[in-house]
Amino acid sequence: MSSALDGAEHFLEAAGFDRGPWLAVALVGGIAAWFALPGPLAWVIALSGALAVALGALAAWRGNDSRARLQQAAVVLALVFAAGLALVWLRSGLIGTAAIERPLSGTFQGRILERIEQPAEDRVRLVLAMREPETGRAIKVRVNVPLEHVIRGLGEGALIRFQARLMPPAPPMLPGSYNFARAAWFEGLAATGSLQRPPQVMEPAGRPPLLASTQRSLADHVRSQVPGSAGAIAAAFASGDRGSISPADEEAMRDSGLTHLLSISGLHVSAVIAAAFFVALKVLALWPWLALRVRLPVVAAGMGALAGIGYTLLTGGEVPTLRSCLAALLVLGALAMGREALSMRMVAVAACVVLVLWPEALAGPSFQMSFAAVIAIVALHEAQPVRDFLAPREESWLARGGRRGVMLLVTGLVIEVALMPIVLFHFHRAGVYGALANVVAIPLVTFIAMPMIALALLADLVGAGAPFWWLTGKALDLLLWIAHFTAGQPGAVKLMPQMTHTAFALFLAGGLWLGLWHGRRRLLGLLPVGVATGLLLATPVPDVLVSGDGRHVGITGEGAELLVLRESRSDYTRENMLELAGVAGEPVPLADWPGAECSTDFCVITLRRGGRDWHLLMSRSRSRIEERALAAACERADIVVSERWLPRSCRPRWLKADGRYLEENGGLAIILDGAELRSVAQTERQHPWWQVTDRS
Repeated sequence: MSSALDGAEHFLEAAGFDRGPWLAVALVGGIAAWFALPGPLAWVIALSGALAVALGALAAWRGNDSRARLQQAAVVLALVFAAGLALVWLRSGLIGTAAIERPLSGTFQGRILERIEQPAEDRVRLVLAMREPETGRAIKVRVNVPLEHVIRGLGEGALIRFQARLMPPAPPMLPGSYNFARAAWFEGLAATGSLQRPPQVMEPAGRPPLLASTQRSLADHVRSQVPGSAGAIAAAFASGDRGSISPADEEAMRDSGLTHLLSISGLHVSAVIAAAFFVALKVLALWPWLALRVRLPVVAAGMGALAGIGYTLLTGGEVPTLRSCLAALLVLGALAMGREALSMRMVAVAACVVLVLWPEALAGPSFQMSFAAVIAIVALHEAQPVRDFLAPREESWLARGGRRGVMLLVTGLVIEVALMPIVLFHFHRAGVYGALANVVAIPLVTFIAMPMIALALLADLVGAGAPFWWLTGKALDLLLWIAHFTAGQPGAVKLMPQMTHTAFALFLAGGLWLGLWHGRRRLLGLLPVGVATGLLLATPVPDVLVSGDGRHVGITGEGAELLVLRESRSDYTRENMLELAGVAGEPVPLADWPGAECSTDFCVITLRRGGRDWHLLMSRSRSRIEERALAAACERADIVVSERWLPRSCRPRWLKADGRYLEENGGLAIILDGAELRSVAQTERQHPWWQVTDRS
């Protein structure tokens, strides 16, 4: 034991690493532990354990200079870990909102807090403040209004009466699906729904909020100048309004690895701030009196900060945009003080600021992807071989441009590798050729499309923006062509239906080790990455998927297609089933499959897995079935799936996933070889958004 401690102390002494980023890692670890651990008892134990480690290190090694670094690491990291866990727990208790207990249908009254235009989805989305009918509790709900039901006066501040069916925010449909219930908990949403007829305006809206009205006016203006899909993307760049982007373009951008360009985040905010900084610096340098008396980088940094803040507010002030703006402001501060603009310590400070303000952001893909990309960029450019490759030297402009181009491609590849586990974990699919597409797309957006939009808006003040809008349209048409061309290539999309939390944690741990250490020690990070890759490749595709309501069942392994119990008109349901099954194309109804037998009430299919036959019985209707016949059918089945509660006389050989069981466990992923069962409840445990949600 003593020799191991000596080795650890010597390792820390000889490493010569930057300690700051590891504080951010400890904070991330504490927040992640709150999401990963099952409930309050485990959270208390984790907090107590962290505090015990800190106190134990202080007591055991007080005054022991041979353990100084170990003591410092143990105490500080344990305390920061505990702070992260306590922080997100406190945040959940302060802003989390319990969902309504059960679905509600009727006529309600509420005041509009926010209006979100979504013409590509043929709807307008409203966020309303209202009273829960049964308890009188003040709640916030989100409703979709079909375009045919949109009337005048649906602006922020209006009081409306509306008829709708309100539902508790949906938990994950299947293990690994998007967790809307968790997002709604932290957003304060108690219910969602859709209007069934046009609403009635009880009190007209007052003067609309300046930022919201400016954002909508700007988006409408941009779309009027640039027609079609290019105009929808230009409006997203100018105002953050993505509601007009068609689903086909969204899918192409996602499958080509370019979807990050549609979200106002680091790339866009950095481009705006950098442009303002350098323009201000060059213009102010033309005034000799000012240049001799004032530090121009400080003034230019202030101009860039104002531009970044203004752009962030104009584009809606979403958390990813605010996060990017904070990080960019820190970079500006470093530039103004003459410090290195982009370093791992700067990234750590930005991450800590974001997590202190929004600790729940850690669980979302946006935070993970943006900081993973920045860490990968900084780690790559801090590596000595890369520094040597990019070092200034006497050479032609062609050679210099070639080196820059090679570095851009290498950077894209490194970012793609760093983001791949995150994308596969959250979305179960990733664009394989994203690095190549981004080599062209990022400069196209950063140096052509966005500057042209800015120049066009300025020129519109004097009615001369048409040439710039034409160039904007051509640039964005090229961007869309790149997206569709890349997404359409063979093997452009990698499907990975299931990644375990263990594999994902190993990927992240290995990636952080590779990014934060220096020298040969960083190569140790390849060990957890290798183990995670092995776990990922060994994870089998589920044979049977059952939605949380029991209505939708997907079966894999009977061919290239996904077999489904019911055809669904919901794109959300269909996409979830296909993604979690790792299957492309349209699903095939079980009633049309030769190996299945279906009546109006039930479907029966036999699957050969693991050297034996598995008999599945699935209900298709809610019609009353004679109990004796149902019991006999259940006795012949290994697995029974039904959306309704089945009688106790229904006793299959292994699993009865009826309404009662699914209410307690949520959606299921079943691997027949080995009789392995995964449920949504296994990951949600006692977290508040799962406890308060009525899944009936």
